[in-house]
Amino acid sequence: MFQREMGLQKPPLRVLLCTPRGFCAGVVRAIDVVERTLEKYGAPVYVRHEIVHNKYVVESLRQKGAIFVEELDEVPEGDRPVIFSAHGVPKSVPEEAGRRNLFTIDATCPLVTKVHREAMVHFKRGREIVLVGHAGHPEVTGTMGQLPAGAVVLVETTSDAKNFQPKDASQLAYVTQTTLSIDDTAEIVAILRERFPEIVGPHKEDICYATTNRQEAVKRVAPQVDAMIVVGAPNSSNTQRLCEVAKRSGCSNTTLMQRAANIDWAAFENIKSLGVAAGASAPEVLVEEVIDAFAERYDLSIESVSGPPEDVFFPLPRELRNDAAE
Repeated sequence: MFQREMGLQKPPLRVLLCTPRGFCAGVVRAIDVVERTLEKYGAPVYVRHEIVHNKYVVESLRQKGAIFVEELDEVPEGDRPVIFSAHGVPKSVPEEAGRRNLFTIDATCPLVTKVHREAMVHFKRGREIVLVGHAGHPEVTGTMGQLPAGAVVLVETTSDAKNFQPKDASQLAYVTQTTLSIDDTAEIVAILRERFPEIVGPHKEDICYATTNRQEAVKRVAPQVDAMIVVGAPNSSNTQRLCEVAKRSGCSNTTLMQRAANIDWAAFENIKSLGVAAGASAPEVLVEEVIDAFAERYDLSIESVSGPPEDVFFPLPRELRNDAAE
């Protein structure tokens, strides 16, 4: 039983806040795209797939007039804007939109677009492309959908990397999903490089700066705490990877949760220290909500564990920039 329930002084709890945490530049841009489109064109605005993987963000935008659909056939005829999510889409999607004369705005993260362009360059140069990523994730679906069927081979695990047989080992390249575990990806890439020394990789790593920075912060915090909370959505790849990194780095009692209402207090009953991180699509208000919930039961001592500073900014799509300038 918690001390507060017994009318006694709240027990102390040391909280280590991972910094940076929460929104990355790509997520900020994607949310801004939806909000700016609503301001400029009014509601409703259609968004194909969740603009970012966070239920709180999606619900907030829905209340402002955004309608989320999974496929374009759910969008009625007319001139209402249709926004493509930050994860990117296969080429077939804008092609279908063009056939239907839909007005589209692309909120794909520029770092995902970079991967698309890399894959297309490799294809034009006659290379077979390996994509390191997770099957079914919308970013992977979008990347594979940039090229004809069979041009891209998905490798998910070290076992896949060991068993992969290229058509021509001298004409091989790889790209990666942007939200993967740094360590897992490095292990897979090392196997590919060892097996195929001529394989061509990205000029600059595909895993995005925000994913890298958040994982590094978690690695620093996890060995120091009794329990760890990663705030974010269960369908968010970068958030899932943060949980895996925390457990691998020494904190087996790591929980992914969307918000304070999901806290299972029994899991935190005897802890003296707590780490808190947030995925790149989790708003800071949800982190604050979790901290406030713990403050009701514990006497908190909060420390920030800082990683690299982030000052990345991505401009809005061209269709919205004039409005931004005004």
